[in-house]
Amino acid sequence: MDSTTVGARVAGGDRVRVRRLVAALAVTTTVGYGVLTYAFSVLLGPMSHELGISTTTAVGASTTAVLVSGLMSIPVGRWLDVRGGRGLMTSGSVLGSVAVLGWSQVQNSVQLYGVFVAIGIASAMVLYPPAFAVVVAAAAPVSRTNAILSITLVGGLASSIFLPLTGRLVHGYGWRTTLVVLAGVLAVTTIPLHVVAVRRIKLRATVRTESAEGRGSPARVLRDPGFWLLAGAFVVHSAALAVISVHLVLYLVSLGHPPARAAALAGLLGLLSVTGRLVTSLSARWLPMATITAGILFVQGVAISLLPVVGRQVAGAVGCLVLFGLGFGVSSIATPAILLDRYGATGFGTISGLLTTPTTIAKALGPLGGAGLANVFGYRPLILTVAGGCAVAAVALALTRRLTPQRETRL
Repeated sequence: MDSTTVGARVAGGDRVRVRRLVAALAVTTTVGYGVLTYAFSVLLGPMSHELGISTTTAVGASTTAVLVSGLMSIPVGRWLDVRGGRGLMTSGSVLGSVAVLGWSQVQNSVQLYGVFVAIGIASAMVLYPPAFAVVVAAAAPVSRTNAILSITLVGGLASSIFLPLTGRLVHGYGWRTTLVVLAGVLAVTTIPLHVVAVRRIKLRATVRTESAEGRGSPARVLRDPGFWLLAGAFVVHSAALAVISVHLVLYLVSLGHPPARAAALAGLLGLLSVTGRLVTSLSARWLPMATITAGILFVQGVAISLLPVVGRQVAGAVGCLVLFGLGFGVSSIATPAILLDRYGATGFGTISGLLTTPTTIAKALGPLGGAGLANVFGYRPLILTVAGGCAVAAVALALTRRLTPQRETRL
């Protein structure tokens, strides 16, 4: 057997391992988002009633988890770059399962907030950002975008699976028993998959070359004006999407739609987010990801700006929300692709964490700021502010193409 045959078998084995890794992470992120994020909205009402706390107080616990997750992004990313993802993601699965089980036993708001701090830490260790960092380290450069797309396409089904599942469980068994069941689902699915599928990956030759050139130095990234444009774009866009997620149904009701129809129209956003990810991925064959994303964000801005004008009619609302929904999940695949294109794979976890921290904080605080703006000026100015934010983000992303990061020189 010659060296060429051996090399081909090794390469084939690597591809099989990467496919298994992608399949495993697609499952774990779907379950992770379903249990740690989406189930909360279904449990909010019965939980708040039994604990005797306001829904605002309860929502504050969820916001705390999001903020903690954002603050943990940089240290988690650094850990992934240095030590890999197996131990970290497995520990996150264990912590998340224990935290959800603890959630089922809380008796007051203090205990609830304590549990959600743990859920925030676990979320930073098991959801998209760490999964993407692991895939970037494991997959060949030509396969990374498709691998990330595969994970996000499956993960996009989390709400469709876990919202009705949680609703049925709450209806049949109550919110506390539901959380015990969800904790078991999280533990049984994610812990074994993280142990078995996520292994310490050796750096590929391309990654070592990037390291030698200094492309992936986090310190150098922070000196790149283009990075701050990227950060600004995704921070503004994340806040805009969070505002729409929380306030869209109320705005549609204010336009004259019955609550049930308003909820159904808002559901278009989640449905179209998967389509938007496919369109983005296919378009990347011909155009840079930053250019594609800038175009989609601009279309979002135009679409949502027309909602106050044509949104009183069902057809007009559907048209606006279909176009807006195409960009609803685009950042999930665009962010890692843009970072890889600009900085390479070395230090990806840390660099991704540098971007994830402010965008996650914006996602947590955006709805609060939106509520304040709506209370003072009304919903129409809020929607137009969201439209302006999408347009600003689009322009910022387009400008990053003009700012090529300089390579470090070595003496």
